Amino acid sequence: MRTTLDLDEKLIEELLKATEAKTKTEAIHLAISELIRRQKLEKLKSLSGKIRIDLNWRRREKAEMEHQKRLKRH
Repeated sequence: MRTTLDLDEKLIEELLKATEAKTKTEAIHLAISELIRRQKLEKLKSLSGKIRIDLNWRRREKAEMEHQKRLKRH
């Protein structure tokens, strides 16, 4: 998608150096991708301690199967 932007030249120069991109377009794509990636990581970090994951799924599956068998017997 083509877009016209008014960007600070010094920021773009710094971005080109930081990303080692060959073009301004590549540098901006890298910067946007990195920002999005970091925001997603922050959202995941914010869930820390709020979600409990039972990593022993085999034990839970076995208990569920036994429960289902008992239900069928009645």
